[in-house]
Amino acid sequence: MSTADALARSSAKPAGKRPYFLTPETERVLAITMAAVQELAVARERIDTLERLLEARGVVRREEIETFAPTADQAAERGLWMQEYLTRVLRIVQQEAEAVEANAAGDLYSEDVAVEVSRADA
Repeated sequence: MSTADALARSSAKPAGKRPYFLTPETERVLAITMAAVQELAVARERIDTLERLLEARGVVRREEIETFAPTADQAAERGLWMQEYLTRVLRIVQQEAEAVEANAAGDLYSEDVAVEVSRADA
């Protein structure tokens, strides 16, 4: 079997309903995660291509990339970017923690207020 045939078979859609091995919500999160993993793999391949082209043209050796040590300012900039990135990625965790705190403090959720207002109008 050729590589193309193997890839075609691996991505073929089965007949019938999609089976869920986990809960639908978990499967959704897994699908999103795997899509992000695929994007990261593509980005890594592109970075590898750039590194190889730069090295082939004598612009920079791969060893220089591997041993690069950022300045204090560069490290601080990278650190800030990483914090902001992780905050975006993990925002759902932060929102859930905030919801637990708000619930413990007796705060109202906007969704709860909307439900109460809609009941009052009925």
